Amino acid sequence: MEKLPTILVVDPDTDFLEWIHRQLATPSTRVITATSSDDGFRLWTREEPDVVICETHLSPFSGMELLVKMRQRNPNAIVVLTSQFGTTQSVIESMKLGAFDFIRKETLPFNLKAVMDAALKAQAEMRAATEMKATLTVEEHQDSIVGKSPAMQQVFKMVGRVSHSDAPVMITGESGTGKELVARAIHHYSPRSAKTFVAINCAAIPEHLLESELFGHEKGSFTGATGQRIGRFEQCNGGTLFLDEIGDMPMQLQSKILRVLQDGDFSRVGGNEVLRSDVRIICATNKNLEQEVGEKHFREDLFYRLNVVRIQLPPVRQRQEDIQPLAEYFLQKVSTLKRLPKLRLSEEAVRVLEGYPWPGNVRELENTIQRAVVLATSDLLLAKDIPLGTPSTEVAATSPGEAGPITTEKAIEALLRAAQADPNVQLLPWLEREFTLHAMNVTKGNQVRAAKLLGITRATLRKRLERFNITKELTIS
Repeated sequence: MEKLPTILVVDPDTDFLEWIHRQLATPSTRVITATSSDDGFRLWTREEPDVVICETHLSPFSGMELLVKMRQRNPNAIVVLTSQFGTTQSVIESMKLGAFDFIRKETLPFNLKAVMDAALKAQAEMRAATEMKATLTVEEHQDSIVGKSPAMQQVFKMVGRVSHSDAPVMITGESGTGKELVARAIHHYSPRSAKTFVAINCAAIPEHLLESELFGHEKGSFTGATGQRIGRFEQCNGGTLFLDEIGDMPMQLQSKILRVLQDGDFSRVGGNEVLRSDVRIICATNKNLEQEVGEKHFREDLFYRLNVVRIQLPPVRQRQEDIQPLAEYFLQKVSTLKRLPKLRLSEEAVRVLEGYPWPGNVRELENTIQRAVVLATSDLLLAKDIPLGTPSTEVAATSPGEAGPITTEKAIEALLRAAQADPNVQLLPWLEREFTLHAMNVTKGNQVRAAKLLGITRATLRKRLERFNITKELTIS
């Protein structure tokens, strides 16, 4: 008698087990259940089910550990992890460990059948396939990408899947969606994580300097080249090079990047020595590169070399359920950085944030939260504290019963009160730092434009960037 397709469900919630049994058990599909990870593993060993659905929070060991044990015993094991609270890290780690999928329990009623159909079909195909390689072991990485929306869950899964390889990755999406964060996550979860990650904004560096920035130069190779310079390709040998705004790279330089991708060879500007560097390339753009190729603004051969794996980041307006978690994350980040008391969002403030279209995406949301912290008069951010749109000295009324905008004088008073509340805050250096950081963000890292916006020289701007260590906090993507 032919064995029926079998699904093993491991979850400590007996009500959930009853529900999922009703959803999946049919005359042609068998469902078996367990309430603990050790019972689940014993049942899996004895019954050899086609698909496993298991909760991440199990005892005596976690669902992740159960996944690892199953995959070590059988690299073809198809395991779907579920969780009531799936974090960015848990989604990425589960996919890296070889999970077939990761589903938040709140979405199970909508996509359970589709996932199970795909899992059973994949198992049937794998039974006839050759033995597959086991996936890599998990590596620790602190959460930096926030999102529980279905679109972001797919992004996390892609990060987990591509991190183990050296394939070039192209990250696309509107400006401010967090493309560099995704690139860093891929690097952190990759075997290259112990090596250097270098990010270059191709739009922020003048064309005549970009080649030197990437490949280095020899002394005397051009005016101002007073010594030998090691380029980014050499600096991150064994690591990852992130080329942001790749669509703005000059055509002449595109051909040199293509040559490095093809054979790994390059030379410094003005040099004859052929150098080699083992670098993984991740690139990002907010342009339509297919259109750029059609208009002869981007090399077709380079496009296909870079577009091996593509990750599309959704704009904030298409992931409304992520707005509150993002705002709370940035609120905690600002409070910690500025050593402020723990701040909270009121329900009215959340509604205001969720009702705004966020044309500047995650970057605009972060900057808005930073400005809201400055203007807040208590540890609870109210709707009136949320300065939507372009920063201005005139924003919403200062209190529900007070008419009129916040004037420059009122803003200064709020800043002085905040400084008095924390004796460690040095107000003028803090303002200088905040204005410099904001200018660099709004100009996408262009130092010439940022210096002009601030009314200072570029040399002064460079000194500020170095003094305040601002580069690491830029949200350019």
